[in-house]
Amino acid sequence: MAVDVYFNFNGNCREAVMFYAEVFETEAPKIMTFGEGPPNPEYPLPEEAKNLVMHTRLNISGSNVMFSDIFPGSPFTLGNNITLAVVSKDENEIKSVFSKLKEGGKVNLELQETFFSKCYGQITDKFGIEWQLSLDSGETFG
Repeated sequence: MAVDVYFNFNGNCREAVMFYAEVFETEAPKIMTFGEGPPNPEYPLPEEAKNLVMHTRLNISGSNVMFSDIFPGSPFTLGNNITLAVVSKDENEIKSVFSKLKEGGKVNLELQETFFSKCYGQITDKFGIEWQLSLDSGETFG
């Protein structure tokens, strides 16, 4: 199981990740935009979201640091735009950690299958720390 830092940006993620790639002299990141994700008829994608960064990652000194723009209309508070991402190859471990973090916390997104993970969820724990939990299938993007 790995715990990675996840930064959210309010429309300037591409600029930020390119800056950090230069600062830390990493490889140029692969960037997936919201427009490149599969369409969801229940949540049509606004035109202004299509080129925003849905996900990208840098390896900085051996640590995965992930980045994305927030979806248009989502709340954004500068300084509170960091979450911790738990990534595991063990689905039972993801479910156990999610269940424990949920005690006294708030579920932002129940564990569910997404196009990028068979088991993914988001939660704010009782201390106000935001977590993303994801089953690592071995396939990566970004």
